[in-house]
Amino acid sequence: MKKLLSMLCVFTLAFALFTGCAPATNAPSPSPSPESTATPAPSAAPEVETPASQPALTRVTALKGPTAMGLVKLMKDADAGETAGLSAQFNIVASVDEVTPKIVQGEVDIAAVPANLASVLYNNTEGAVQVLAINTLGVLYIVQSGDSIDSVQDLRGKTIYASGKGATPEYALNYILKENGIDPAKDVTLEWKSEHAECLSALMAQQDAIALLPQPFVTTAMQKSESIRVALDLNAEWDKLQADAEQPSALITGVVVARKEFVKSNPEAVGAFLDQYRESVAYVNGNVKDAAQLVGEYGIVTAEVAEQAIPACNITFVEGEEMKGKLSGYLKTLLEQNPKSVGGKLPADDFYFVR
Repeated sequence: MKKLLSMLCVFTLAFALFTGCAPATNAPSPSPSPESTATPAPSAAPEVETPASQPALTRVTALKGPTAMGLVKLMKDADAGETAGLSAQFNIVASVDEVTPKIVQGEVDIAAVPANLASVLYNNTEGAVQVLAINTLGVLYIVQSGDSIDSVQDLRGKTIYASGKGATPEYALNYILKENGIDPAKDVTLEWKSEHAECLSALMAQQDAIALLPQPFVTTAMQKSESIRVALDLNAEWDKLQADAEQPSALITGVVVARKEFVKSNPEAVGAFLDQYRESVAYVNGNVKDAAQLVGEYGIVTAEVAEQAIPACNITFVEGEEMKGKLSGYLKTLLEQNPKSVGGKLPADDFYFVR
């Protein structure tokens, strides 16, 4: 167990730079180095006996990012005791390495994590976790302090500042460049930074500088300077490449996972959580101003930043067979670039929870 926790903590640190939605203040994160060997399943937390009329307590953890934004209405309802069939306890943390050990040790029942980390967890716990839904699509954008970039081809010969080497930003950018006939090693200069704040500094300091950034860092950058604009949406560029695919995948940032034992023992609670999470996501996307106030209330990011960022954060809710198709295709793309990014192999069918 100690070996597993050590491996996963090292791996997950690489994702804090990418998945965190609050302005970057975290320390630099190393590249992931998970092993794909099977390890013991997470230990189950002691069951707490509750009256038959009361639902089991569901412990939910999310990151300060788009995944937590999508949960704010559900969190507010839970605080007000208005979640029918669901007794939920929410915790929002700043980095992924705070989440992983708690899942493995059975201290968290449901968690929002990076999509490929879900696969790593599955492979390193003998299939003891399942993915319930996709909650965030691509949030990566090519941003420029100028106006010379209008297509992927315009990136040829350019320098791109980016953070997230060895994680999703690198894999997604490499895939899009290669599929457009651009060699990432020869045709562009990728200057990797330890955190997004350094990319922001480069944008502010250099005319025509180009950076790969996630939301809401994009919104923060545009608020700092009128010359900074979104040049390319990597989510849209990914979709273009998938247009003719028999089973199109999607650029996916985050998913919701659960301990398989919890799902098996508490199907009603899981079903209630998913139904109300779907409603929460719909509320956030349909009531941006009010949702932004809740985001600020829960300390995820300020309400001002949230109001500007939510429409571009691609907060979503996809479950069932559609989720399986999109996520399996995405993981396959990552596997082809770096097997370690998904834990050495693709998860089996029981990884995907379909109700």
